[in-house]
Amino acid sequence: MSTVTITSLLGQMSTPRLEALFAQDARRAADWVYVAAIEGLPQAQVCYGRMLLEGTGVTKDPAQALKWFRRAALNGYADAINMVGRCLDNGWGTAQDAAGAAQHFQRAADLGNAWAQYNLGHMYLDGRGVACDRTLAYIYYLKAADQQHERAMNLAGRCCEEGWGTPRNLDAAADWYRRSAEDGYFRGQYNWASLLLKAGRLKESAAWFERAAAGGATANAPTCS
Repeated sequence: MSTVTITSLLGQMSTPRLEALFAQDARRAADWVYVAAIEGLPQAQVCYGRMLLEGTGVTKDPAQALKWFRRAALNGYADAINMVGRCLDNGWGTAQDAAGAAQHFQRAADLGNAWAQYNLGHMYLDGRGVACDRTLAYIYYLKAADQQHERAMNLAGRCCEEGWGTPRNLDAAADWYRRSAEDGYFRGQYNWASLLLKAGRLKESAAWFERAAAGGATANAPTCS
């Protein structure tokens, strides 16, 4: 008979269930996460790396965070590969390396990771680490948006509004902004409110501006997700 361990049970949990388990007292959560991380659970390794990155329940240590992300990335875990890219892009625990960041985002994006697709879209839009290509930026925003990534929905809308990488299409822009807004992203809510205002839908516009203001105030709250 095989032995059932805490780690094996954690390994059977979905990412949302793990996040709920870890969303308790920060120090106690860090202990739980560390045990699972040291045993090789990639979800826990990424979560522990984020705790180190943010100083949640542990002493803030971006360099150690990057080590945990790299450890999980060795197993091909897309969230970890994306986080290595984030560290390289922002200089968290290492020197900034836009080209290296883009390579990691590409790897994770090819694995279907919505955050990596969104981040890669930014690289192509701004020409950081890759040649500027707004068509590819729009394509990657769409890939993430199709996975209900609310920030990517907003950027897909911006591309449609501005004609970045796609013909200008205000109806499509409005649809993406609305979807982003309804999914709770404050910038999508602001952009949707702006379009409603231009259309003369004043009461609806005011309500969405209020929601955008409230969402923006809490946008930088730390999270393990």
